[in-house]
Amino acid sequence: MWNYSEKVKDHFFNPRNAKVVPEANAVGDVGSLSCGDALRLMLRVDPDSEIILDAGFQTFGCGSAIASSSALTELIIGRTLHQAEQVTNQQIADYLDGLPPEKMHCSVMGQEALRAAIASYRGESLEDDHEEGALICKCFAVDEGQIRRAVVTNGLTTLEEIINYTKAGGGCTSCHEKIELALAQILREQPVAAATAPCPKNENWQSVAEVVAELRPHIQADGGDMSLVNVSEQQVTVALSGSCSGCMMTDMTLAWLQQKLVERVGRYMEVVVA
Repeated sequence: MWNYSEKVKDHFFNPRNAKVVPEANAVGDVGSLSCGDALRLMLRVDPDSEIILDAGFQTFGCGSAIASSSALTELIIGRTLHQAEQVTNQQIADYLDGLPPEKMHCSVMGQEALRAAIASYRGESLEDDHEEGALICKCFAVDEGQIRRAVVTNGLTTLEEIINYTKAGGGCTSCHEKIELALAQILREQPVAAATAPCPKNENWQSVAEVVAELRPHIQADGGDMSLVNVSEQQVTVALSGSCSGCMMTDMTLAWLQQKLVERVGRYMEVVVA
């Protein structure tokens, strides 16, 4: 049985902005009913300031999909399109005080819908992800582009993580070899450290970033590296790469960072690895 936070339950039973947006000028559709998850995100964007004045969604999916869609609208209303497109699926999960690993694909679906909506507003045509050979998982219609974005944004390194974040490979399993080959290629081109997609900065971001920058030269001297992924009110997420991946001293490295954060920020912040 999965453990859901109180915020997930609240956004499931009392979803925000579950509606059709009148005069929406940006619409993003992802997923499909036949795959079990589908989301339509509608935005009303001010053409002069590009501020999102209103957002609404319609979704077919589980409680986590509804909660993630609800959280997404709360995160982007009042932001400019430029600010909104920096929102990551991890921030959606953080807003809900976390999602079970097996349900992270719901937050990814929200991020993909936002990406599609912004592209539609700008009159941009997203690449045709389903050209011959690009569709990797037929069961859930997941292409290589979606897998690549999930890997880079979240620092994924295993088949299991890709299944949790995209659903690819969670059906008949015949695509597992394709997923593993794609993952290997992505990691060769973009190491896990590249999973530092920019996030909207909160008041703690600068202080945390400065601490990470101070520690990185010491970590790099031993052949590893650390990069900042996300900062929420109570938690800091970092990506580890190089010799830090799978190192027995990882806990000590995180504790070191945690102690420095207490000294700089003045309060305890949990440090986790993406």
